[in-house]
Amino acid sequence: MSHDKPTRPQNPDNQQDEDAIAFAQGLFELARNGGAGPLSVMLNAGVPVDIRTNTGDSLLMLACSNDHKDTARLLLEQGADPNLANDQLQTPLASAVYQGNTDIVDLLLASGADVDHRPAGAKTPLMVAAMFNRVGMIERLLEAGADKLLKDEDGQSAEDLARTMEANEAIGALSS
Repeated sequence: MSHDKPTRPQNPDNQQDEDAIAFAQGLFELARNGGAGPLSVMLNAGVPVDIRTNTGDSLLMLACSNDHKDTARLLLEQGADPNLANDQLQTPLASAVYQGNTDIVDLLLASGADVDHRPAGAKTPLMVAAMFNRVGMIERLLEAGADKLLKDEDGQSAEDLARTMEANEAIGALSS
């Protein structure tokens, strides 16, 4: 491959590069499709648990975003970073909150995900729950210690965002 710093992936220079890309894509598909068994073999053989796609999605993000709790558990047991955000500034916890997957939210929190973690410029998981009127998620995140007074880069709290989105049940859950 070229030693220049490309702004986007370049075409492979040789068959080994193509094979490596195909192997990585296979790993991502295993995470995306809940292939915990084969993925476990690959991780035990030395594949880095926090390998990421070209858009920054980790194996854990792919498993969480596609509702694969057993695969997410495996990855967390293997040391996956539960706070690792993708290029869109989404964390696995925020993704699971958006998806409404309480089981994965509980798994992530029990595995050390920071309930208030967010990259610079992003929303907290509580803000995501508020924006999409996910009252059960709001209650679970508050129970886990989420700070409802945190503000995003525009100075908006979770309750402010719920008001903007006219998420009335979320407003009620956050104002009590």
